[in-house]
Amino acid sequence: MVAPNRNTLWGRVIADELAKAEISGAVLCPGSRSTPLTVAISEHDDIETFSVLDERSAAFFALGRARRTGEPTAVVCTSGTAAANFHPAVIEASQSRVPLLLLTADRPPELGDSGANQTVDQEKLYGDAVRWYRTLPEPEPRDRKLRSLRTTIDRAVGETTGVPAGPVHLNCPFRKPLEPVEVEGDVPADLAERAPLAVEGRDGPFVERTAGRPELTDGEVDDVAAALRAADRGLLVAGPADAPDLDADAVADLAAATGFPILADPLSGLRFGDHLDRDGVTVCGGYDSYLNGAGDWPAPEVVVRLGASPTSKVLRQYLRDYADRQFVVDPAGGWREAEFTATDHLVAHPSRLAAALAERIDTATSADGYRERFEAAERDYWNLIDEARAAETFEGQVLATVAERAPDPATVFVSNSMPVRDLDRFGRPRGADLTILGNRGASGIDGVTSTALGAGSAADDPLVLVTGDLAYYHDTNGLLSIARCGVDATIVLVNNDGGGIFHLLPIEEFDPPFTEQFRTPHGLDFESTADLYDLEFQRVRPDDFAAAFEESQGMDGAQVIEVVFDSESSHRTRETIHERVRRTLHGE
Repeated sequence: MVAPNRNTLWGRVIADELAKAEISGAVLCPGSRSTPLTVAISEHDDIETFSVLDERSAAFFALGRARRTGEPTAVVCTSGTAAANFHPAVIEASQSRVPLLLLTADRPPELGDSGANQTVDQEKLYGDAVRWYRTLPEPEPRDRKLRSLRTTIDRAVGETTGVPAGPVHLNCPFRKPLEPVEVEGDVPADLAERAPLAVEGRDGPFVERTAGRPELTDGEVDDVAAALRAADRGLLVAGPADAPDLDADAVADLAAATGFPILADPLSGLRFGDHLDRDGVTVCGGYDSYLNGAGDWPAPEVVVRLGASPTSKVLRQYLRDYADRQFVVDPAGGWREAEFTATDHLVAHPSRLAAALAERIDTATSADGYRERFEAAERDYWNLIDEARAAETFEGQVLATVAERAPDPATVFVSNSMPVRDLDRFGRPRGADLTILGNRGASGIDGVTSTALGAGSAADDPLVLVTGDLAYYHDTNGLLSIARCGVDATIVLVNNDGGGIFHLLPIEEFDPPFTEQFRTPHGLDFESTADLYDLEFQRVRPDDFAAAFEESQGMDGAQVIEVVFDSESSHRTRETIHERVRRTLHGE
């Protein structure tokens, strides 16, 4: 490896070690101070690069790619507020345990606190939202320093996929010249001969990292298995998954062995897939309605909870009020049960634990027809939803149609606020290979489009994004990645002219200030975004959405399908359907 100056050498060593540590993708933001990193990474044959102009969008794009693959994606920016714009995505990556490697360029140390242009304090910029942080030493063509640099890169990449996975920040100071210009005597001509290990690295990562996974002892697994065997009424509750490595078959094996229904959040990786076709496996998706008022049902004696806290408030409160014993399984030992009624905390990898428990339980029992009660509730619930969809016009129809008609396979990304809640309530379980993703770590509406496009860049299957109007507005910058990064997508824009979710809150009764300060109608016409970003755009009536959605699946490029609703009317319809379900299933 030859280099015209020390900064170029430094950047090339970083890029080389990133590739050897199996970083296959990097998102690059334009900027001067990051030039050594940008040039080296973009020239590396084994790293696919994506150029994103806006740093906030870039970080969310990297987040989406990492979320879809379960492997870390790098994102590079220049110094100053550019690095600060990464922060929202860093928070989401931390909260939702997504591996992300942040490489922020910085000014040389002597310029700190000097008033120098574009200089801010980047030391530990993201606080405790990162799993690990280092400021790299200043570039220098020395044997030991280059070996230290390679070791640091491998440690950083390894920390992104630790337990828990998450973002890692490397701050990278450079002094001029930043471009690959010749600086006489800066890099010794014989450096590669004198220090081949430092300059060229090893065949593979400089430091191989072997990470174990937390497991219970055989005796501890036996104790949990005994508790499950002793229960006649049990549930498996799957919240949003941390990464795409949850083994649906292992959880299905446990469901078949115990006879426990699976209450599957749409982001769990368990509501959709071929495991739904297995004998003895019941996957439920309508619980957000029929568990409200289910106190007349026999309560579950035991519950096993996997993943993050469920999207459904009804489900969370049902478990709070009726579950006698709850096992919360978390590989990082985190506590993600905000009702604080769980009785057991199991620090174990959920897939391995499910497989181990299934091996120890060979008889599925269900007193009082407990599983059959859930199966009947599901049948009745979805029949009621079909009737409502035929008779009513409301936002939930859109998510029901997407879940029902998305291509098999497909990546489906759903925005926060009402889209994810409507998918939870109206997305019927289906035996299709649908990867359903969302930013539920911090549950913000910023960066939704960019995250979806990042996820789409990492897979060959079709990408569908369902977003609300405020989230779409919030990340219109992200739409530029469709052309710059070559991502095809169907973008379903549910436009209710403001924050429809606030109809769920008591503040709805106080107007003013409800309309102007909470629902915030904006009156924007989003069709102009099609001209700005060269998109296909169509505005359709709710009754015409299904046909437009299916037609878009056979088209190249990106299409935006806007469906306009009245938020208050949709909310009232949701309430009516909810009460109809309660009356029908619980005789109220």
